[in-house]
Amino acid sequence: MAAKLRSERLLENRDRLATAIVRQELLKACCVSPEELEGRPLIGIVNSWNDLLPGHLHLRELASRVRDGVLMAGGVPLEFNTIAPCDGYGNGLPGMRFVLPMRDLIADAVEAMVEAHCFDGLVFLSGCDKIVPGQLMAAARLDLPAIFVTGGPMLPFNEFAPKGTPPVMSMISCPGPGACSGMGTAVSMQLITEALGMSLPGSGATHAVHGAKHIMAKESGKRAVELVEEGLTPREVMGPGALRNALVTAAAAGCSTNVVIHLLALAAELGLELELEDFDRVSRRVPHILGVYPSGPYFLLDVYRAGGVPALLGKLTSHLDLHALTVTGHSLGDNLAGVSCLDDDVIRDVDNPYHPEGGIAVLRGSLAPRGAVVKSSAIPPEMAVFTGRARVFDGEEAAVAAAVEGRFRPGEVIVIRYEGPRGGPGMRELLTVTELLFQLNLADSCALVTDGRFSGFSRGPAVGHVAPEAALGGPLALVEDGDEIAIDVPARRLDLRVPEEELARRREAWRPPEAAGRGVLARYAAMVEQADRGCVLIPGGP
Repeated sequence: MAAKLRSERLLENRDRLATAIVRQELLKACCVSPEELEGRPLIGIVNSWNDLLPGHLHLRELASRVRDGVLMAGGVPLEFNTIAPCDGYGNGLPGMRFVLPMRDLIADAVEAMVEAHCFDGLVFLSGCDKIVPGQLMAAARLDLPAIFVTGGPMLPFNEFAPKGTPPVMSMISCPGPGACSGMGTAVSMQLITEALGMSLPGSGATHAVHGAKHIMAKESGKRAVELVEEGLTPREVMGPGALRNALVTAAAAGCSTNVVIHLLALAAELGLELELEDFDRVSRRVPHILGVYPSGPYFLLDVYRAGGVPALLGKLTSHLDLHALTVTGHSLGDNLAGVSCLDDDVIRDVDNPYHPEGGIAVLRGSLAPRGAVVKSSAIPPEMAVFTGRARVFDGEEAAVAAAVEGRFRPGEVIVIRYEGPRGGPGMRELLTVTELLFQLNLADSCALVTDGRFSGFSRGPAVGHVAPEAALGGPLALVEDGDEIAIDVPARRLDLRVPEEELARRREAWRPPEAAGRGVLARYAAMVEQADRGCVLIPGGP
């Protein structure tokens, strides 16, 4: 080891001798011998395993492979856990409000645990929506040598379904461990982690049940020790070029709109400039070429068979920063040398895309002065420009009740407000409402606008992240039933067609909703920024 380890530097002063002795005794009780503490790096294995979620169910076994790799390379593996939520459990329920706030709780918990226990390097294991970004934020904040082992997608249900199974079943059923096999937020963030250079090439699309995933975990453990020796840290990897590569990947893959708030938050941790408009600028130039549900007919297993994320990035080289460094120690361009695609329909060429623009569009206008986000790749062409009368609901529950009672009508724009980061609080994901629209055969004749979020599996003109949100008195708070709302995705417009003098009258009468009472959500509401700034937490409040 060329340089003195961080764990040794923190304890080298004579007045810290007692602390070092106590620490050695505590680790001895955990079966770490004094010999292992002499010149060997302490590698923290940050594991989000639990037996509640399929995306994390298998991470205990992967962590064991990571441990093997750390030991092979001469490091000392020390594992601890983080919490890990799932959006799917809470859809349509009040508990969904806790899911996005857990992203920042995860980042804070990892920071506190690592700083309190003198690690030299880190291996992060995660698989689902808020855990991958929370761990990325922690890695950026700590800036210790680190590498990610993403858990991989689950196999699609249609691999096992009997003939004649309705297609919709193959889109929602979960046959085993791993993240949902379409382009939901979990898979989106795993692909983006690889594009950022923070996981080994091929990690993003290698499935949870594949033996190659276990080999990658072992190799990642070995690589973590090497990263400590080389002194290569996340801020060197996740520079401006890597961040641009992430935006290019999000556009080309048709990723979930949730990646917008997560990448904005990651950029803030890295101290890099990133704005909502950057996503739109990239989407205007980078075509959507990955045909994964709900923006295409394929699943992640098809992507894996076609060559995985390297094959996707290999078709985007004209848009990527190939000089960006990765955790391999090599540039992205070096990693992509010799890569080829094995299926040119799953991953199309840029001159034969699924859509000529990327999968995420940012809309602005009188209803969203600071912006709103839509997954444009999942909108039928005939719905890209839509004008309808508003049906307004204060909260998701009221909208779900109306849908179940059959009160939605073709031609309406369903408005769900007070579900933003502060008003929810917690910015719930509204997949239940979008799925009800499809079940009611209204997805081709109704639109949805909210200050809440949407799942990556949402389809149709579902416009979210409206900022400023209704709870802050944004224009969404002033909409009334029957108002005309115009959505124009090609023109990037979202407008409320109500005279300004009428809006002024409504604004005078508007009163803010009652604030959250106590606990996690109350603290979150007091500190969280708007969606166009990544829902980051600001000490003392925004």
